[in-house]
Amino acid sequence: MNRIAAEDTMRTPPTSRQPVIADVARLAGVSVPTVSRVLTGNIPVSEEKRQRVEAAIEELNYRPSSLARALKSGQRNMIAIFAASTSTYGYANTVGGIEEIAQAEGFSVVVSVVKSAAPSDVKAAMEVALQQQLAGIIVLDFDPSAAEVLKQLPENIPVVAASGFSSGQPGFPYAYLDEYAAGREATEHLLGLGHPMVHHLGLYPLTQFSGRYQGWFDAQVEAGITPPPVLEASRELRSGYEQGLKIATSPDITAVFCSNDGLAIAALRALSEKGIRVPQDVSIIGWDNQPFSEFTWPALTSVAPDFNDLGARAFRLLHRLLKGADRVDDSTKSPRLRQRESTAPYAPRA
Repeated sequence: MNRIAAEDTMRTPPTSRQPVIADVARLAGVSVPTVSRVLTGNIPVSEEKRQRVEAAIEELNYRPSSLARALKSGQRNMIAIFAASTSTYGYANTVGGIEEIAQAEGFSVVVSVVKSAAPSDVKAAMEVALQQQLAGIIVLDFDPSAAEVLKQLPENIPVVAASGFSSGQPGFPYAYLDEYAAGREATEHLLGLGHPMVHHLGLYPLTQFSGRYQGWFDAQVEAGITPPPVLEASRELRSGYEQGLKIATSPDITAVFCSNDGLAIAALRALSEKGIRVPQDVSIIGWDNQPFSEFTWPALTSVAPDFNDLGARAFRLLHRLLKGADRVDDSTKSPRLRQRESTAPYAPRA
């Protein structure tokens, strides 16, 4: 093999893979950091080295990563979402709403799950996300863990939040679902049907932090009714079923507003098993308006938050910040009550 052929063999990267930055450095006779400096333009290099690197890039047909291109252009296109869950209905659909519009605008999305409000869990979630070159951050402020994230985020990254609370933490634009108004509407609907009191089957203690709970509470106080203790449940649907069994043995309970459709349907099953008719004996309202809610028997009356739209509105607020808007106002929409077959006028239970 002659010298030229040997040199060509050394200069040609394997054809089974795409060239990487190390191949460029090897061909140009410089270090990997030097290639990185040429790509990003953050640190000057000599003209001679720059030309060697650019010639190697052209010869290898090397394509820098999206991160390197973003750094070089001064633009970042990664959005981080902080959320306590990605599986439950509200979280998943809000994340989906963000992803859909973000991708349409040329942004990618990374989701960092915050397991709890414990400092160690918040720190772990933040470390994962902040390792990325972020354009901005959206926090799903549905629970105490999100509140801790908002307190600890660095000030040099644009941040917005999405929430169902009546108000948010100061200093951030918010996309709101007015859960308070919807909780009031659901409760007032049942009171308007003549029920003397409305019980709340809620995710305890989380429900105490929700607008839907406060709307339920205030609607009864303003009607001259002392709200009863919350029927405590967890995210496990069986807890809704077990509370349904207790409701079946409590003749004074005739109207129940539930934190979500899953709990409502679990309670409906328990009532049916015990011969308690819905809505003749007990009226039930759910929350989320999940696709299956209109196909239960009876069809479930449910509050219908548009979580997908909430995510889209949150991204639009962030996008305005990224474009340099001097002021970004909050965005608020109120969920509506979808009346079906699981509520009816009050009648004393036998």
